[in-house]
Amino acid sequence: MSEFKTSIQTSYGFSGDAIDLGHALEDGTPLGDLPIRIPLRMMNRHGLIAGSTGTGKTRTLQLLAEGLSRHGVPSFVADVKGDLAGISEEGPVSERLLARVSSVGGTFQPQAFPVEFFSLSGVNGTQIRATVSSFGPVLLGKVLDLSDTQRSVLAMVFKYCDDRALPLLDFKDLRDVLLYLGDQGKGELKAYGAMSTATMGVLIRKMVELEQQGAGRFFGEPELDINDLMRTAGDGRGIVNILTLADVQDRPRLYSTFLMWLLGQFYYGLPEAGDLDKPKLVFFFDEAHLLFDDSSSALVEHIEQVARLIRSKGIGVFFITQTPKDVSEAVLAQLGNRIQHAFRAFTPTDAKNLRATASTFPRSNFYKIDEMLTSLGTGEALITVLNPKGVPTETVAAQICAPSSLMSGIAPEAYGARLNTLTAAKYREVIDRDSAHEMLKKKLSDMAATSQQEEKPAPSSRSRREQKSTVGKVLDSRMAQNAARQVARTVTQQIMRGIFGMLKR
Repeated sequence: MSEFKTSIQTSYGFSGDAIDLGHALEDGTPLGDLPIRIPLRMMNRHGLIAGSTGTGKTRTLQLLAEGLSRHGVPSFVADVKGDLAGISEEGPVSERLLARVSSVGGTFQPQAFPVEFFSLSGVNGTQIRATVSSFGPVLLGKVLDLSDTQRSVLAMVFKYCDDRALPLLDFKDLRDVLLYLGDQGKGELKAYGAMSTATMGVLIRKMVELEQQGAGRFFGEPELDINDLMRTAGDGRGIVNILTLADVQDRPRLYSTFLMWLLGQFYYGLPEAGDLDKPKLVFFFDEAHLLFDDSSSALVEHIEQVARLIRSKGIGVFFITQTPKDVSEAVLAQLGNRIQHAFRAFTPTDAKNLRATASTFPRSNFYKIDEMLTSLGTGEALITVLNPKGVPTETVAAQICAPSSLMSGIAPEAYGARLNTLTAAKYREVIDRDSAHEMLKKKLSDMAATSQQEEKPAPSSRSRREQKSTVGKVLDSRMAQNAARQVARTVTQQIMRGIFGMLKR
């Protein structure tokens, strides 16, 4: 046996549950006796799927989601272009596919997988919502494309609402608070700082612009419960949760920031899990560069912290992008599993990125990494993963296995046919409970009534005492009702925000 085969077999010949990725290539030929696998228990050590457009990144993501489902692990994937929905249907058999599989001595078994469709707009999936309060000022500032000064003002407004138990559920609530603080409530901001009329106007205009794009439907209640993403089907397979984004792909700030919000929900909402035999869920973050583009240094620092710590909650995260340079170095250092598809270098900048990509791989005794990256074909990749002991495996070029499900989109009517009726019903109807909008409206009404009362002729001292007692009872009753509602909705009276400015549950 050659030194190459011995090294690869030693590196990838581990036992235990694993997901098949492909077969090692020797001189361009796939070797059926050298399967390349990733241990299931290492799937929460995070990973990267990279490569130029059209080299096979999406199909590798699909393959991993299928493998996780077979082992009873749910996953969450963002379907930007609509071509991951085919996971819900069996893949067709073709001569080309059979030839590819038979080249490594295998057989092809078409298979569909249990899928749940979600949507930010309610089109082709169950409507997903998040409250403005839980989204927080940091992430909302990114969605609105605010400057540093505008973000600091937004954070001040959130702090004001937190201190006064004013729930911000949708844009209507936030807009009313901004208008109030810019007029009647201006004096109440003295303890927090100042907000200019111009800044308030910018914030409201940005919100209106986002609402006109249809994003207003995303903010509100009922808010997504992460437990609805961590389910298995009746046959024990993990459900592949697909967020359909084809209808909002022109709003990358919205959906990329939502994905970060969702990761934060897992981070804050799940207990420490320790070292599990398999992850609770694996999160695939497609178009990862959108998360880091134009992000403040504070937000990038928060992303790095979540990537470092969420593994202990049993959650694995895979970033999918064109080059490792799209991901911050601190996050890249946390990604133990690497699947690098072909790199097409056509410009001086591409050549520079190629060298940077090659430098992130472990040294190889069998490849010149930079040369191999440019010579890989579609559906081939350089791979290094963590073995069951957490040690990086030998870097190997491999032919990636073909997914068992459909490698394309599905008909529009097929989405509706596959909606989980119970889950869809849970999130279908908007809940509009008392929040900042209603509370401020009531407050302004009381202020107006008080002002009118002061303009009337002064009543006798006895009459004033009776009136004060009556009004006091009404106000006390309203305050008590609001306080009771708020206490019932929160675990503690003091609202705590975490590293993203998001509510900590």
